[in-house]
Amino acid sequence: MFEGTLKKMQTERAAPINYFLNTEEGFLHLNQCLNRTLQITHIGSQCLNCNQSLPIFRQGHCKSCFFDSPATGDWIMRPELSKAHLGEADRDLEYEQKMQLQPHIVYFALSSHLKVGVTRKSQLPTRWIDQGAHEAAVLIEVPNRYLAGVGEVALKNHFSDKTNWRKMLQHQAEPIQWTDERNKALDCLPNELKPYINEKDFSVEKLQFPVLQYPEKVSSLNLSKTPLFQGKLMGIKGQYLLFEDQTVFNIRSNEGQRVKISIS
Repeated sequence: MFEGTLKKMQTERAAPINYFLNTEEGFLHLNQCLNRTLQITHIGSQCLNCNQSLPIFRQGHCKSCFFDSPATGDWIMRPELSKAHLGEADRDLEYEQKMQLQPHIVYFALSSHLKVGVTRKSQLPTRWIDQGAHEAAVLIEVPNRYLAGVGEVALKNHFSDKTNWRKMLQHQAEPIQWTDERNKALDCLPNELKPYINEKDFSVEKLQFPVLQYPEKVSSLNLSKTPLFQGKLMGIKGQYLLFEDQTVFNIRSNEGQRVKISIS
């Protein structure tokens, strides 16, 4: 029996990718649970910021912490709103400078279809794994989050910035011509980002997920409606657990929920 407050699964690059769930009893290596039955029992909630037993509002935070914590500022989802490079604070300048003033990547990821995204360089390939991308590539590397946001905004006029999570879990991806798409993307970048283009270094990363069986249909597990669930684990992709009965469970969207997990 394992008990803990859900946080996004930690990953390790391998073939296939290794997944670990952080529990109060230690890390649970979920790859070893494939083809075994998991029972998940919802037992409460705990804010990841203040650690109080409060209802979760968003991103694993209670309502008060969500609007106060620097880790949930608008610049997280909209990097073009970053202001640390100007020395201006959103909520906590020291934290924001630490997170924003470091190398960032504008990238392509292929999960359901080709999408553009932004992440800190230090978060690769974790960001791609969390999105369930089986192929991904760096477009440009810039020195801060703001410039990455400028690039993403320009590219969103021509490319999607969303993943179709259902198709991603069903392993339905559109075929693409990487070189053609890259050239089109680079042509769309504003002039201020052109110096960051590396014409010689372009490679496509391939990722393999631990999946024995992809679902034909997708039914999402809602802990508030189904506080006790039992099913055979058939795969892990992105931040989702995939079960034999077509149920999928998004660990990331349930951060802050407390659960007990038993394995048989």
